[in-house]
Amino acid sequence: MKSSFSSVLPKISLVSLLLGFLLVAAGVVGISFGPSGWNIHEAIEILLSGAGDQTSVNATIIWQIRLPRVILAAVVGATLSLGGLVFQALLRNPLAEPYILGVSGGSAIGAIIGIITGLSAFPGVFLTAFAGSMCVLACIYLLAVGVAGRYAMNRESLLLAGVMINAFCSAVIMFLISITKSTQIHSILFWMMGDFSIFTREQIPLLSVVIPCFILIFVMARPMNLFLLGRETASTMGINVGLSFTILLIVSSFMVSVIVGQAGLVGFVGLVIPHINRLVFGPDHRVLVPACILGGAAYMVFCDILARVLPSQGEMPVGIITAIIGAPLFIFLLWRGRR
Repeated sequence: MKSSFSSVLPKISLVSLLLGFLLVAAGVVGISFGPSGWNIHEAIEILLSGAGDQTSVNATIIWQIRLPRVILAAVVGATLSLGGLVFQALLRNPLAEPYILGVSGGSAIGAIIGIITGLSAFPGVFLTAFAGSMCVLACIYLLAVGVAGRYAMNRESLLLAGVMINAFCSAVIMFLISITKSTQIHSILFWMMGDFSIFTREQIPLLSVVIPCFILIFVMARPMNLFLLGRETASTMGINVGLSFTILLIVSSFMVSVIVGQAGLVGFVGLVIPHINRLVFGPDHRVLVPACILGGAAYMVFCDILARVLPSQGEMPVGIITAIIGAPLFIFLLWRGRR
């Protein structure tokens, strides 16, 4: 096992270095851009001067507004991309991801219920979002497996089950919005489409709960590789299939619920980034896990920049940008799969 990991370590280091550089570049551009224009040199000087130097207005804006937003975008992109990778490995379906399967929708239902009932403070909204995602997962599992005593995942019906559950979640969300106070409707709708504008520096520590999830998923990269060969093969290779499957499913659902509760619904990231990384770097999850974390983070930061640049006034929710990019790719993958 050690020798096998040592053989792939140079590739992991190279991929992490390249995508890490891309993430740093995206972060610098994201921090430099603002409504009054952008200046990379000034932003770098302010960052190098340290957080204690906030004597100028620009320094305050960068440390209090832009940097927290870039951090949120990076964590959202990394989490959703990694969540999509885990779902695709567990279900052996390249089209599986939290948004399409309805997990994000279930988390959104739980989060909205938490907001309506006054549980918006930590950890209330995260617990309700996690409960919503687990309920959706249970429904999808029952639909895909069937209730007649079969325990082998029916992958052919899984995507259809996810689409149906996602449509149902959308209907429930609209119902919850219709009974919500008019003063909360606008903020909920904007949040549903992926709103990073209300994130503050004080909320950054809340995002740290996903870091142990990243580490655990990287440690379980080998079982994810064996899952691609089928459950029977993975079991003969010494993997506790049931335990590994359950741990990865719960961990990925938890971190997705945390992100949905904080940033709203951002779709198709878990579809786009794992698929691109798999085409470029190969199918080994020991490489794909760090690639999805760093690549997904950089991708989301760039999408957030576009969400701020494209409108002539104000900004648009970043979920619109990810949907514009991800939906055509999803259609292409469906067409390619049928061929």
